[in-house]
Amino acid sequence: MSYADTVFINTCRDILENGISDENIDVRPKWEDGTPAHTIKKFGVVNRYDLSKEFPMLTLRKTFLKSAVDELLWIWQKKSNNVKDLGSHVWDAWADENGSIGKAYGYQLSVKHHYPQGDLDQVDKVLWDLKNNPGSRRILTNIYVHQDLSEMALYPCAYSMTFNVTGNKLNGILNQRSQDMLAANIWNVAQYSALLCMMAQVTGFEPGEFVHVIADAHIYDRHIPIVKELIEKTPYDAPEVILDKSIDDFYKFTKDSFTVNNYKYHDFTAKIPVAV
Repeated sequence: MSYADTVFINTCRDILENGISDENIDVRPKWEDGTPAHTIKKFGVVNRYDLSKEFPMLTLRKTFLKSAVDELLWIWQKKSNNVKDLGSHVWDAWADENGSIGKAYGYQLSVKHHYPQGDLDQVDKVLWDLKNNPGSRRILTNIYVHQDLSEMALYPCAYSMTFNVTGNKLNGILNQRSQDMLAANIWNVAQYSALLCMMAQVTGFEPGEFVHVIADAHIYDRHIPIVKELIEKTPYDAPEVILDKSIDDFYKFTKDSFTVNNYKYHDFTAKIPVAV
């Protein structure tokens, strides 16, 4: 079975069986009808994926890898904060009348900072370090910038990526303050695994381990029946995910740079309500 399925099932079961409910406290998120969106959660979840063995894609339901990569590139490659530059409409609820989500996500990665190498943004600094100083233990990005929070439509959930070269492998740690397990978990896992693969390829390394650190891993109250049904399905084997080896420039990757073969997954027709 797919390793991503195993991790997802085990994490969800742990939350359902051992998690803590927030039903007795006031919460910010609301359902579309105005009802408070409560969760059951676990604190400090750490999941590890060895990308040299398998690319993590759920088979309990389809992982839309091209859409996930498109969003990832919107943030990391286009460094955009406008939903008009994005193929999907996932972010529309947080955008203003001009399509902007404020000084969030891609905006932060576009800001240039002064280094000995010159003025670089965070993405280009990572690329420079991986190519020129791979032994560094300081290769990371951080988009949770406190002075700009008041001008963000949504505080970043996945806010920091740390890169670390060990031998010939590029490893990475994604720090995430909050994770909606049903709606977003495997989406973020696939995205940042794809990022690690792209970064490794253009800097001369092999993809290594992707580590996902989640401060608040939760399942919303209205998602619980869906999750319970989902994790009782029997997973299939993981698909083969191939990255176009001809690309040697991070800014030339597209959502079509990834090819997925032999992907078998369960049908999923449940409508997932989204709390805002």
